[in-house]
Amino acid sequence: MKFTKAANMGLHVMVYFAQNDQLENNLSIHDLANKFEVSSSYLSKILTQLAKASLVSSVSGVKGGYCLKRDPIEISFLDIIRAVDGLPDEVNCLVNNQQSCPIGRIINEGENEMWSYFSSVKLNQLSDL
Repeated sequence: MKFTKAANMGLHVMVYFAQNDQLENNLSIHDLANKFEVSSSYLSKILTQLAKASLVSSVSGVKGGYCLKRDPIEISFLDIIRAVDGLPDEVNCLVNNQQSCPIGRIINEGENEMWSYFSSVKLNQLSDL
């Protein structure tokens, strides 16, 4: 399973928020874009998705910007990936008899294990790095 560049960026930004205790202090889109060396418009799209998922808050105005909406102990990697990329469809077998196809079953079981693991990893676990 390979994640999109946007999901990867979302994870990095959210860990950065957690590392810098950004529950109350806003970080501007321009400061964040400079930090991660990406365009403001690209990062804005990602942060909008994170805001729609209630993971970050967006504040307009001179002292506006973005900050975490919830405590880092409540936000999992899965929450972030789902907000930016959604979850992939299950793998279907390419043969006619999908009931007896072990390939799709094995891949789906592996992905379920991965999603379970990502659900258990919280932002606060990485804020000390």
